[in-house]
Amino acid sequence: MESDSAFVAPEGVYSVTEEHKPPQLPIHSSTAPQLIYQTRLSSVTVRFPPKQPASPGLAQFLGANLTKDLKKDKEKDKDKDKEAVVKERPLLEERSMSSSDTPEDSFSSPDKPHISRPKHNMRTTSSTFITRLQSAEGLSKTLAAKQGEVTFLFYNTGKAFLWIEAGAKAKEPLTRISFSAHPTCHDVNPLTASSERLDVILGFNTGDLIWFDPMSSRYCRLNKQGTISSSICTAVRWVPSSQTLFLVSHADGTIIVYDKEREDGLFTASVPNGLTNTPHITINAHHVSPISGEWDPLSTMFVTPPPWHPEATGKGEKGVVAKNPVSHWRLCRRGVVDFVFSPDNKYVAAISEDGCLRVIDPLAEQLVDCYASYFGSLTCVAWSPDGRFILTGGQDDLLTIFSPWEQRVVARCQGHSSFVSSVAFDESRCDGRTYRFGSVGEDNKLILWDFSSGALHRPKLLGAHHPRISMSSSISLAYRRGTGSTIQLSAPRYHPAPSRNEVSTVQPVLVKQLDSDLLTSLAFLSRALITASKAGHVRLWVRPLVMAGPRRRHTRGTLSATDFQG
Repeated sequence: MESDSAFVAPEGVYSVTEEHKPPQLPIHSSTAPQLIYQTRLSSVTVRFPPKQPASPGLAQFLGANLTKDLKKDKEKDKDKDKEAVVKERPLLEERSMSSSDTPEDSFSSPDKPHISRPKHNMRTTSSTFITRLQSAEGLSKTLAAKQGEVTFLFYNTGKAFLWIEAGAKAKEPLTRISFSAHPTCHDVNPLTASSERLDVILGFNTGDLIWFDPMSSRYCRLNKQGTISSSICTAVRWVPSSQTLFLVSHADGTIIVYDKEREDGLFTASVPNGLTNTPHITINAHHVSPISGEWDPLSTMFVTPPPWHPEATGKGEKGVVAKNPVSHWRLCRRGVVDFVFSPDNKYVAAISEDGCLRVIDPLAEQLVDCYASYFGSLTCVAWSPDGRFILTGGQDDLLTIFSPWEQRVVARCQGHSSFVSSVAFDESRCDGRTYRFGSVGEDNKLILWDFSSGALHRPKLLGAHHPRISMSSSISLAYRRGTGSTIQLSAPRYHPAPSRNEVSTVQPVLVKQLDSDLLTSLAFLSRALITASKAGHVRLWVRPLVMAGPRRRHTRGTLSATDFQG
């Protein structure tokens, strides 16, 4: 059963049922090779309403008057909707950065039930930023005919962004957009996803952002020409439970909070002391406090409130129009590589080129903990479905399992022979005792792992050199959960990497060597797993069988059981 399109795992055979390959482009020896950014994956499941059967015989019997009455009713409903929007619009325009618009309230509570659409039509735009838009023939009719749950997949390759239906086995994508810049990251909002709209955010190597609805082919451009930040966008995530807020990480060591409905404002981030001309800190050594008055990225994050922020203008001040950014966080002196929200949406785990995993409280805009890698930069991160563990991959060829509640490294996973590109948990095979996760690397290996904290081999020297402080006696993440985020932590936030003989080692369950260019992305869906290569070769591997047990909730990146035929 082993082949390039199949592999045998303990639970059965995984096999490729669908592939999407990038078009072959002519190679000119006189031209320099293009800089290629990693292919990223994002997906969402949409429920389309069932189609009601038409009754042509009844319509013919009643004649044309029925059609006219229906048209009149529809026109009346449209007029009512327009009046409601006109009444609501002044309220939205008058909205300023009052106390209800602070990051704390924005992260913790859902937005107002206002539905907005991107302003510009991508088909008729004169913008040179968008070079070409190709849609499948009869796209609107195809979408109108959909019923039940459908999973859409988005991915980037080169200067193109593609939208496909997972499991449809279509030869051509639903939409392919070409840009003058490279899309580097993207995310789709599961909260607003419906049969009529999808909210997708794209980040580019120029720092530009595009809010895009593929259903209507409408878009809006944010951070245009790097107005707020011209640094490369490395990751973008919608804020869970929010219709408008999203976070973008950049290669200059920052994370910026945006609101898709706001215009770009004139903003210059403050520069902390010691940011420039500062030697690189050896993070794997014991941390030494910097010079007094100098910003220490291993113990704090530097927040710059914009001029329209309540802290800058004074709460309740009128006449201040809220614009982007909502807030600006500087995490480190080197680039932020990626970040993810915790399952309870209360924390953010961010990784960076300085080799640190940072746990952030986004409501209080504070750094909670900072963990060092064993060696080199961290390259990918994932949070376990129950929130107990954070998984990272790095340039040390290792996967590392952190316990944020115990403030320690639980285990390391050895199996890759090159940089780890992507890690992900398989939610359908995580039960709170045993955790299944996977990884892909630049060694072209797809590896599956099973982890159980109770079955770990305890190293002989555990705790010999770095004694751990119990959660009950330290102001840790567990303490913050109970008391809030207003108290500055007195316990050290920085945790150096333990040595190899202090940490348990997890061995792979399966190692599959794939014949392709560099693997960059991995995602687990309910009936398949997806892999993607740097050149944009996407494969869907169907699972050996449907998992037994109660039906799991659909989350971002989840594929329904009806999306694959055969």
